[in-house]
Amino acid sequence: MSLKAIGQLRTIEPSELELMLSWRNAPSVRANMYTRHEISLTEHLAWWERIQGDNNQLYFMYESQGVPLGVVAFTGINIANHNSSWAFYASPEAPKGTGSKMEFLALEHAFNNMKLNKLCCEVLAFNTPVIKLHKKFGFKVEGILREQHYIEHSPVDVYCLGILSSEWHEKKDAMREKILKLSKL
Repeated sequence: MSLKAIGQLRTIEPSELELMLSWRNAPSVRANMYTRHEISLTEHLAWWERIQGDNNQLYFMYESQGVPLGVVAFTGINIANHNSSWAFYASPEAPKGTGSKMEFLALEHAFNNMKLNKLCCEVLAFNTPVIKLHKKFGFKVEGILREQHYIEHSPVDVYCLGILSSEWHEKKDAMREKILKLSKL
């Protein structure tokens, strides 16, 4: 089975902005975000317009077998220091395993196409499935920002995770094989 089974990251088409917004506004997605309010189409389109000229951000549509299933974002891209933060979210209807496929492609893009040395992310402490997923891919917990973010008047810890290019290159073949094996099921 080829890498096509994993899918691809591609440019987001303007016609997909409403689909992207519908995923982002899904309660299961919003619950794990810093920004948790329901985003209006006007707000979403203004944000999209604003980031189009920003070289420090890249957004991609994740697609598998011709079906858009999620969004991958690189933010705070620092070319001089070869690092960036990243995040992703999937369609609430995406099949099981979509997050792993998106993470694999994001790491490949970060270290092979963007030539980064380090990729970072932040995860709200209660989002343990995503923390575990990142660790499975080789991310290390680099710190915990205690009571960093408030949700409904309650403080929440934020996990800071990072992975180096060298760590990913040690891990990627095994992760690719696991994903391809699961894709056959």
